[in-house]
Amino acid sequence: MITVYLWLIIGFVLLIRGADFFVEGSSSAAKLLRVPGVIIGMTVVAFGTSAPELAVSVTASLTSNNGIALGNVIGSNMFNLLMVIGLSCILSEMPVDHKIMNGDFFYSIVISVVALALVAFDRKIGRVDGVILLALFGYFLYRVFSSAVKERKGTEPVRRELSPVLSIACIVGGLVAVVAGSSLVVGSASAIAEAFGFSENLIGLTIVALGTSLPELVTSAVAARKGENGLALGNVIGSNIFNILLILGISALLSPVQVTVSTVYDLICLILVSCLCWAMGKRKMCYARVHGIIMVVLYASYMVYVVARA
Repeated sequence: MITVYLWLIIGFVLLIRGADFFVEGSSSAAKLLRVPGVIIGMTVVAFGTSAPELAVSVTASLTSNNGIALGNVIGSNMFNLLMVIGLSCILSEMPVDHKIMNGDFFYSIVISVVALALVAFDRKIGRVDGVILLALFGYFLYRVFSSAVKERKGTEPVRRELSPVLSIACIVGGLVAVVAGSSLVVGSASAIAEAFGFSENLIGLTIVALGTSLPELVTSAVAARKGENGLALGNVIGSNIFNILLILGISALLSPVQVTVSTVYDLICLILVSCLCWAMGKRKMCYARVHGIIMVVLYASYMVYVVARA
């Protein structure tokens, strides 16, 4: 058991150091490409930090543990909205861009409603539903890259700190460390939870979801501390969109996802939380520290509800 705790510590070290290099490389890449950091956050960084969720959900689908796949997506998105944004803006107030709030953040709410509608129709997410989600993901990528091209045309070259090769090395090396650290943390935490007698479903919705969201948490927190607010917020929004459209879409294509009544409630909670977080940021185009405290308290309350329900 002591070995498990040791791996847990090593995992956290890899997460923190990997995220530091990952943010540095991503920030430099944004300057190299002459695009806003938020676009890099919603694409390169979001895809990288969503790798653990993708691995866990696809593995769960292939082994017919679809409940874990869907629970992982919902739990990760709740964690991203309340804990990642919350802790990031507690560390440093986070100004937001109205284009992001009215565009991609609002789009993440819309697709959550779409997911709920697909679930409510026949209490499952089938292969046709998976195709719909992946089509919406294709549209999201089209919008982001179209925006990147427009932004690049209107942006002057800026001085950069890292060379192209070093930027790529930091992104790849940091991502490898983040994913490896996340894997160690999830595996160790799951082993500890099982030793204490927690159920598989509870582990999937809480510990696995929290563990696979650690890359988003550490990356966004480090980005916020470095003043890369666009990258921090873009990482959260992009990751949530990746989780619902890409990860859930692929999982449904591999094996239809059966949905329980409690999962429907969780989806409704996710939509309500998304609307609340959107409204808080939209009001003054900034997430203040008080918003972060409210978000963290809400997440703690949600965890109490989930554990009590189990």
